[in-house]
Amino acid sequence: MNDEIFSDEPTRLSETIVKLFAGQTGGTPPVVLAGESRAELTVGADAQDDCAVFRLTGDQELVVGSDYVRGPKFRLYEMGVLDEYDLGYYLVAANVSDVAAMGARPIGLLSVVRYPREMTDFVFGRVMEGIRAACADFGCPNVGGDIGGAERLILSASALGICRPGDTLLRRGACPGDVVCLTSPTGLAGAAMEYFRSRRVDDVIEAAHRDTLMASWKRPQARVREGVALAESRVVTSCQDTSDGLKATLESIAWSSGVGITVYERDLPVLPAVAAVCEHLGVNALSTVMGDSVDFELVFTVPPSQVEPLRAEFGTQGLDFCSIGLVTADQETTLHWADGSRTSLPGKAWRHAPDRPGGLRV
Repeated sequence: MNDEIFSDEPTRLSETIVKLFAGQTGGTPPVVLAGESRAELTVGADAQDDCAVFRLTGDQELVVGSDYVRGPKFRLYEMGVLDEYDLGYYLVAANVSDVAAMGARPIGLLSVVRYPREMTDFVFGRVMEGIRAACADFGCPNVGGDIGGAERLILSASALGICRPGDTLLRRGACPGDVVCLTSPTGLAGAAMEYFRSRRVDDVIEAAHRDTLMASWKRPQARVREGVALAESRVVTSCQDTSDGLKATLESIAWSSGVGITVYERDLPVLPAVAAVCEHLGVNALSTVMGDSVDFELVFTVPPSQVEPLRAEFGTQGLDFCSIGLVTADQETTLHWADGSRTSLPGKAWRHAPDRPGGLRV
């Protein structure tokens, strides 16, 4: 493709979209739940109809979520760390992560890609290629959406998933005594942002951790397999992803459930890349782990008697998780330090709106 071609919307639809997503209709395997429940894509993006069509059979719950990403306003995109392919990939991960947090199996994604007049066919194609790649990685076909002109690149999407009735995971439901668990350590995306924004290059970090740091933004992972395993276990009392940061997630689960949460410093994992960046920049590691780092991990709560059976079931699928705290009845969310002291959770929690008097409920 000539890098300097600027086609109109119908041409981009026929020359890019249809070619990239050819074979969806009739070629996408159905998503099957226990029993006779299934979702089968019968009309996909390649058909160029007004909408995609799914044939749903059996008893199931439909899970739907929508998310917008900042596109060219990503700081790392402005710095040249991310490209258009990465933005497309990130869009899918952000939306599928919400479906994963509900324990659903993804069945499709509707993407909205609005672009400025100066965007060439080549760059537009890179965005769509990133979307296609992420959809393939997460088993969530891009079945339609919208493309067209705008004042700048605008990226939004809606993800669809299905669960067995009663399996859908919610952020409310945690009970005093439950164990608080985490699919994988957080803080990597936050550390990457701080490192690249600082422009303070460190030879050790470049050699040992640069690829890991970059992957947290270029190829973020939605925990679909973990979410499905949690839902199918039927022992999880609450669940939420960490797209707003670990601190915000813990506070949200606690508030929604009317409980408190105590996190133990000794149990809170810190990845080597995060530790190295924080030491290099003089930043508190636990604040980075807890803060507004967009890691797409899952936080969930489980009765103590079910932790090891769930861990064993995870192990059969090559998955794992760590326990980081306990649910309490006192409705306070605190960090229990190794010296026995307690404080509020460190780090800055993401806020979708300015704080109101009395604090913002997240």
